Amino acid sequence: MERRGLDAHGYFEREGSLGRVQGAFGPVVAAARERIGEAYGQRLHSAYLYGSVPRGTARPGRSDLDLLLALHHEAGDEDRDTAEVLARGLDQDFAEIDGVGILLYGKDTLLSERERCDLGWFLACLCTPLLGADLAEHLPRYRPDSLLARETNGDLAAVLPRWRARLEAASTPDEYRRLSRHFSRHLVRTGFTLVMPRWGGWTSDLAESAEIFGRYYPERAAQMRAAAAAALHPAGDPAVLHAYLEDLGPWLADEYTARHGTKTPR
Repeated sequence: MERRGLDAHGYFEREGSLGRVQGAFGPVVAAARERIGEAYGQRLHSAYLYGSVPRGTARPGRSDLDLLLALHHEAGDEDRDTAEVLARGLDQDFAEIDGVGILLYGKDTLLSERERCDLGWFLACLCTPLLGADLAEHLPRYRPDSLLARETNGDLAAVLPRWRARLEAASTPDEYRRLSRHFSRHLVRTGFTLVMPRWGGWTSDLAESAEIFGRYYPERAAQMRAAAAAALHPAGDPAVLHAYLEDLGPWLADEYTARHGTKTPR
């Protein structure tokens, strides 16, 4: 029987925990906690892990470390510069991770009504508390419905032109690999949230997401499985990226809008 990430009442369960962090990643998580506190001091409200590390599925030397920092104020240039230095230092000091991503938001934004079904849901359901008081205590519980689908990934049509510009600016295999990883992840997650209300559950596993999507769109299943594979093992082939932008991406954007509508403008 599939475990669909929901509790007995049909609400999302928080998917990660510090108890799931594998031993290889314990030192980098401990260092992140300490360095975040030192770097931001009184500016910081709370810090969170998300992604494969708190889910316990990270691969040493292959996975990145993903962090969300909630500040008492809206992030400014100094805060972003601090995050860049922090991320670079963690990445350089720990071979277990391949890159560090840090999201910065003011706590008022994270708790705002506008972000209730996007950033608020993300924090409450996909982020694991690392430091400070948990903002999820001030957020509602969530179900896998069409409103959530719309507000999380209902902006693909607006994203695609930016992707085209990034692809046009790229020229090296390493740049293509980075874009492949990013585009592939986004497309698979969007494909999954397209069918999430019908499936009635949640998963962050990309391969599983692609398989679930394929049950509802068998004619696109092979493309989505290939995108899930590319997200884990990105290749420096621009032809793959052009196919995303010329075929799978536009089709997915149109289908998403037809089924769930367009994300509320930010």
